Amino acid sequence: MPFISVFDVIGPNMVGPSSSHTAGACAIAFLAQKMNIGVLKKVEFTLYGSFARTYRGHGTDRALLGGIMGFSTDDIRIRDSFRIAEERGIEFSFTPDSTETDIHPNTVDIRMTSDNGSTLTVRGESVGGGKIKIVRLNHVRIDFTGEYNAIIIIQKDKPGVAAHITRCLSEKNINIAFMRIFRETKGDNAYTIVESDDRLPAGLKDQLLANPNVQDAMIIQND
Repeated sequence: MPFISVFDVIGPNMVGPSSSHTAGACAIAFLAQKMNIGVLKKVEFTLYGSFARTYRGHGTDRALLGGIMGFSTDDIRIRDSFRIAEERGIEFSFTPDSTETDIHPNTVDIRMTSDNGSTLTVRGESVGGGKIKIVRLNHVRIDFTGEYNAIIIIQKDKPGVAAHITRCLSEKNINIAFMRIFRETKGDNAYTIVESDDRLPAGLKDQLLANPNVQDAMIIQND
């Protein structure tokens, strides 16, 4: 039986009434914005299950919008996140979806559009006590909690790419805690997620991009 601390029951320091619907929602969006490349100009939230039913009353909408602007769960600016987003010129929308039911009850899809025209879609789940995980990235199923420093590599599913990634990490003296590869179909796009206790150094992304089958890399520092 897994260990459950009192902090898992009470939840984190937070603005809002619910560790799952408010703090968890904020944490999902906070992690999602770390993956975005470019300046955020538009964000579309699609809410499922209990998120869809209670998002106004529990402040899930304000928490999501605050998180996507980089506000942590205890940041009092969450209360004014609508106004702040409008002042920053960020277009936003919330759409409840009751058609997809085979899904975790606290689930949100976040579609981000940057000033350079690029888009990124992230699906997150709030699993209780303020804890979250990202379960989909651009329609590819993944499993990522953001608890460690991480790099997410977008690549072609080709031979030699995984060896290139591990070689780059070894040359930077990075200790790998976890490394997993997720893909839709063989030979198509894939995502490699490497998590480490170490802070990821400057220059790692450029080194990874030297391989023509590596399309992009997102470095996510856990601080």
